[in-house]
Amino acid sequence: MKNIFKQLKLNTLLLFIPLTTLMFCFNAPKDDNEKMSTIMVSVKNTLSYLHYSPKPINDAYSADVYKKYFEYIDPSKRYFLQSDMNEFAKHETKLDDYLKTGDLTFFNLTHDRLMKRIDDAEAITKDIFSKPIDFDEDESLVLEPKVKTAPRDQKEMYAEWRKFIKYNILQEIETLKSREESQQKKKDSFQRNKLPDTVNVKILTPEEKMTKATSEVKDLLGNSFKRIKKVKKMDWFSRYMNSYTLVFDPHTNYFSPRDREDFDTQFVGKIIGIGALIKESKGYLELGELTVGAPAWKSKQLSEGDKILKIKSKPKEQAVNAIGMLSEDAVRLIRGAKGTPVTLTVQKKDGTVQEVTMIREEVSIEDTFARSIMITAKDGKKYGFIYLPSFNADFNDPKGRNASDDVKAELLKLKAGGAQGIILDLRNNGGGSLTEVGDIMGLFMNEGPYVQVKDGNGKIQTLRNKTNSPIWTGPLLIMQNEFSASASEILAGEMQDYGRALVLGSPQSFGKGTVQTFVDLNRFLDTSDDFGSLKMTIQKFYRVTGESTQRKGIEADIKMKDLFSHAEVGERYVDFALAWDKIPAVKFQPVDRVNPKELAVRSAARLEENPQYNLLIQSVEWKELLDKEERITVNRAKFDELMKQRKEQIKKFESLQKFNNGLQFTLTKEEIVRETKDDIYKKKTENWIKNLRRDIYLQEAVNVLSDMK
Repeated sequence: MKNIFKQLKLNTLLLFIPLTTLMFCFNAPKDDNEKMSTIMVSVKNTLSYLHYSPKPINDAYSADVYKKYFEYIDPSKRYFLQSDMNEFAKHETKLDDYLKTGDLTFFNLTHDRLMKRIDDAEAITKDIFSKPIDFDEDESLVLEPKVKTAPRDQKEMYAEWRKFIKYNILQEIETLKSREESQQKKKDSFQRNKLPDTVNVKILTPEEKMTKATSEVKDLLGNSFKRIKKVKKMDWFSRYMNSYTLVFDPHTNYFSPRDREDFDTQFVGKIIGIGALIKESKGYLELGELTVGAPAWKSKQLSEGDKILKIKSKPKEQAVNAIGMLSEDAVRLIRGAKGTPVTLTVQKKDGTVQEVTMIREEVSIEDTFARSIMITAKDGKKYGFIYLPSFNADFNDPKGRNASDDVKAELLKLKAGGAQGIILDLRNNGGGSLTEVGDIMGLFMNEGPYVQVKDGNGKIQTLRNKTNSPIWTGPLLIMQNEFSASASEILAGEMQDYGRALVLGSPQSFGKGTVQTFVDLNRFLDTSDDFGSLKMTIQKFYRVTGESTQRKGIEADIKMKDLFSHAEVGERYVDFALAWDKIPAVKFQPVDRVNPKELAVRSAARLEENPQYNLLIQSVEWKELLDKEERITVNRAKFDELMKQRKEQIKKFESLQKFNNGLQFTLTKEEIVRETKDDIYKKKTENWIKNLRRDIYLQEAVNVLSDMK
């Protein structure tokens, strides 16, 4: 059969992959069942022929999928009975056959049973709340799913839900207590400092706390059941399909059309809509923050807290009742084509009802983009700080924003402001466009290779930064943590390999060294309907030294433990993650501008004498012990005593919340101007700076920069 070649696009990296023997051209399905069957077969064929490391679709694979599926749909083992699991077990080694033929037997069986058990659980919780709840019984709730088993029968299911409800009520009471204590501390502080006392502290009696907490948990559970039951069968099917894909590797996923839309929105950092957050509150949808300058804000008729009653997505369509609707469904109705109208019927806080029509516009998601601030150290030296949350890129719009242009703009501001060194913060940056790595590399050094990419056939391609006009040639430090992944690791690793920058932070980053691309499933179908996409691992990437970042991640030059250093965070802890390996190095010319060993010794000496850092590590170790607890008491007296003990232990760490690193922060002129026009942005900036002042890692980053020559 003649090979079919299809150009697949990952970010701006063009990959030509032979789709040999992929002749699964189906007729257009007539209903959801046929659609799901078609998706199953299409996913199987695509995985088998295009995945970087395809697995045999056999009984062993089926058993892995079976286990993954139940971790997906009943992770806390709160719904299915043991009799259900015994029945399902008959299919454990048949899921491979079902995938090959598109057989929905197992999916329909488990889905229908899950809906039944959710109804059972809702009825159980209503019955529990209808009677007095005894908090004097000496019993405990198992927290760790790995040591739990499915309830043997309805009686045991009832007991488990009763303990779960008791635990949540006790937690809610503890929250009420903490809130009262916090308000009292604030009031006492005002009085001590002879400030106007505006804090009204209302202390509830134990009975009032119990009543309030019980009501709150009852409402939360009720809304949770309503929300679960509104999830469409096709969305449950997406989870089923992901059980098949994730056994290939943890970054291969099935995306329904709307899941793909959400992914693209986050990647690009913009949406077409009205610029308002939508949140769920007690059966209603409410408007959250309004983006300044966006349609909702410009209307001057909408406010945060307005209840959404109806949504009219198109002029000639009837308005849709939004009461009880899922927020994600409402968002999709509100989004649409640029320049088209959308009408919301809202109930204002005064009870009046208003109909507001807006024209959809392009709205940026600001949290996606880089931002900067100038830091003045205690010795008066000035350093530029750039926070980069993602390697965003917009490949469909030549004028769209991308990470490298944003970082360049921030660099120019900081350089003009007299920065003597740059800190690039990649903490919690999960990656994005691989080509943006090369462009950002070019802002700091001359041309050279920055990553090697190997496909499933063993073919290796080297990507290079080809520019020789760096913006910043001075001292550079990169910050990472356990959640710095993918493109973040490529940038940090290459700058480290070249000796161009130091890496400070968690001893090891996440360790995601694989490349994914999207394959649209309906490309092989004779239909205009959208069958979703498969985000699939097709390559692995390697440093210029030849070492993979897979599993191992990037080892920091200046190692600082943090909240997740003892947790199971990273690719090495994820089931079915691909292995680490090594390929030959490519020729590159190191810059060698820093001496990491000498700087690491100085830093380690400082940290050893830093009481706040040592206290932070103690808090991390204490939290690790809490995380390992497999069960907790739901006896009120014992629970109260346990919380009292924990509060005493927490007191030891309270100074961490008041820590000030002594650094001074100055916004750029552009941001100062923006704050005068955008109250939401101003509030976010104030919180950002507040957190930067508490950042002990940033303090040490500045110290290390001061040591660099």
